[in-house]
Amino acid sequence: MHAFSKKVTMAVAVALPLTLALGACSAGGGGGGGGAGGDENTLTAWAWDPTFNINALEEAEKVYQEDHPDFELEIVETPWEDLEPKLTTLAQSQQFGELPDIFLMQNNAFQKNGVNYPDLFSEIDTDAVDFSQFPEAVTAYSTVDGVNYGVPFDNGTAIQALRTDVLEEAGYTIDDFTDITWDQFITQAEDVLAKTGMPLLSGQAGAADTVMMILQSAGASLFDDEGNPTIDDNPALDEAIDIYTRLVDSGVFVEVNSWDEYLGTFVNGSVAGTINGIWIVGSIQGAEDQAGKWAATNLPRAEGIDGATQFSANGGSSWVVSSNANVDLATDFLATTFAGSTELYDTILPTSGAVANWIPAGGSSVYAEPNEFFGGQPIFADVVRFGAEVPSNNTGAYYYEGRDAVSAAITQIIGGADLKTALGEAQANVEFAME
Repeated sequence: MHAFSKKVTMAVAVALPLTLALGACSAGGGGGGGGAGGDENTLTAWAWDPTFNINALEEAEKVYQEDHPDFELEIVETPWEDLEPKLTTLAQSQQFGELPDIFLMQNNAFQKNGVNYPDLFSEIDTDAVDFSQFPEAVTAYSTVDGVNYGVPFDNGTAIQALRTDVLEEAGYTIDDFTDITWDQFITQAEDVLAKTGMPLLSGQAGAADTVMMILQSAGASLFDDEGNPTIDDNPALDEAIDIYTRLVDSGVFVEVNSWDEYLGTFVNGSVAGTINGIWIVGSIQGAEDQAGKWAATNLPRAEGIDGATQFSANGGSSWVVSSNANVDLATDFLATTFAGSTELYDTILPTSGAVANWIPAGGSSVYAEPNEFFGGQPIFADVVRFGAEVPSNNTGAYYYEGRDAVSAAITQIIGGADLKTALGEAQANVEFAME
């Protein structure tokens, strides 16, 4: 295998003129034949987070070079808060020749960009990528009108992670919190709090993460099938907010003001658990003094919501082949690596904690290895299994506008506002944003 030097370039400040900001990303101009990389053996890619997504790209390059020694991947580090506005600017100005071959997209932003700016994307050939090997709920994010435009990457499958030593002190085990309802969770968590003084959950005040996970566990959404908001007439949302309110009011869920404070609650040991995407494990394991004292299981089920399950997700992203790409090379690269290489996922799991959405990866020996921090539990194999059970839901083109509006409504409701009044305002705000 040949070693190639990589170009990993910090994204240029968005205040610079567009031609300067994007010139380094597009050696080949319009991408004729060779795509954005400028020749038939080179691809360019935009992604964020050097220790996670960019590390995965670098390892994928090595895997692909095993059978394609002349291949080179040029990676441009581009934070998501810069990447999406950059895509919007290029689409609105029709400057598709400035796109890279491949870029990463947040799953929850896919529908909005796919519907509003379809010319940014190239279709992913289903003969090249077997999408049945990914959870249906994940591929649905990047499917528009029945066409696949993304290869799922990092896994946002949600887990309930709890301190087993605290549970034991109160007379419980992780099994007592497995396959239960939210009513059972609240009852048991109140008992744990009374006996140990330890709340089991925490989160940022007013953030909609918990409510959105409860919704997705039943395949429910803030939008109907036509993409219209249903915030003010949505029994599933009402129930999810009721559950969240009861969690907070009972004291078993501690609201904090910032993300860092949220992480600190369980890392510093003031809270004995969390419910979030599997990526939260990296932060949990930062508390070395708690090694061996954690376990993970599925989520509580919302009995009051039709079709509710024990499975949900929070976060995740997918790789896109752009409309300026060397489509054949880009597709084969993704099909061979992120949609076809156990070796790749075995490598990036221990180095970055990147859990696969690609279901076959979960069967490898690396995923099955006991995690000593989690008491010897093979949590990553469990998570891949959970991911296959997550219901699909309709994010809609205005997912983030809906989520932000619901977050504001939750803050009002926790403060004593009438639920219907707060959700009516949220509905009106989303409708205004969609005009």
